[in-house]
Amino acid sequence: MKECNKVFVTGGAGYVGAVLVTELLKKGYKVKVFDLFIYGEEVLSEVRKNPNLECIKGDIRNQELLKKHIKGCDTVIHLACISNDPSFELNPELGKSINYDCFEPLVKISKVCGVKRFIYASSSSVYGVKSVDNVTEDMALEPLTDYSKFKALCEDALLKYQSPEFTAVIVRPATVCGYSPRQRLDLAVNILTNHAVNTGKIKVFGGEQKRPNIHIKDIVAVYLLLLEIPSEKIAGKIFNAGYENHTVKKLADIVRNIVDKDKVELITVPTDDNRSYHISSEKIKKELGFIPRHKIEDAVEDLVKAFKEGKLSNSMSDSKYFNIKKMQEINLK
Repeated sequence: MKECNKVFVTGGAGYVGAVLVTELLKKGYKVKVFDLFIYGEEVLSEVRKNPNLECIKGDIRNQELLKKHIKGCDTVIHLACISNDPSFELNPELGKSINYDCFEPLVKISKVCGVKRFIYASSSSVYGVKSVDNVTEDMALEPLTDYSKFKALCEDALLKYQSPEFTAVIVRPATVCGYSPRQRLDLAVNILTNHAVNTGKIKVFGGEQKRPNIHIKDIVAVYLLLLEIPSEKIAGKIFNAGYENHTVKKLADIVRNIVDKDKVELITVPTDDNRSYHISSEKIKKELGFIPRHKIEDAVEDLVKAFKEGKLSNSMSDSKYFNIKKMQEINLK
């Protein structure tokens, strides 16, 4: 028995959203996508004709539009944001207005409109840099950038609204990797794979810094699980969602071995940025039984296949693959 049936997905035409929406429809959910579609209307072309899908082109800062379309939905999955530090820093006021200022109004509107469950995509970057090997959900948050600071503040805002009638749950994902119809090539594993396939060179800055990663299919599986699981198991809770905490050098080696070990050149250069991130995902395993099923290797292989099939043309230059390039191009206000 599903706890939720009609799902409102902000950012449903984004990198994770495009994969999530497809899986939701496969499972028989009714889905409303609320998105600016700045990366193209074709992102959801494969499912656009599905009778259970409704797409609304809208800005999450538009409260009247949100009120109109959230009504009748029992769950909100909030993915929409200015994603990653460089995109945020391009226009900090814009970033704050989208990532923070409109967040609490969205939560209030959701509750008033009868939404029973609100799932928020935060970020593992809220921890900052920790020296311990296993960074768990109960550790202090020490965000280093405005992007991660506002993610943390949104967590606090959401948890204020937790009640028996309104289940609030927070996910702190690791860096996502793998293929999506709305491809991003500005994330660690995806960057390395793009360069290995299309230039024959991988440049690694430093290399010993750790980076937590999760396959896009696995983070989508987390959101699906949070829709189906009884409220009492997740109400007011926070879950890390990662899989492998590899060094950047290890990630580069994985990519090189899959693409072509003999032809891809690995270049290591010094860096002043020795920030190392590593998270523990034991809580979600222990409490919800969630175990990732896809490795970094699977993500690289999926991307290599997409390149070979011509799904990622002009991958070194087209702005649609790079958030900061697209933000600069459209000059969103």
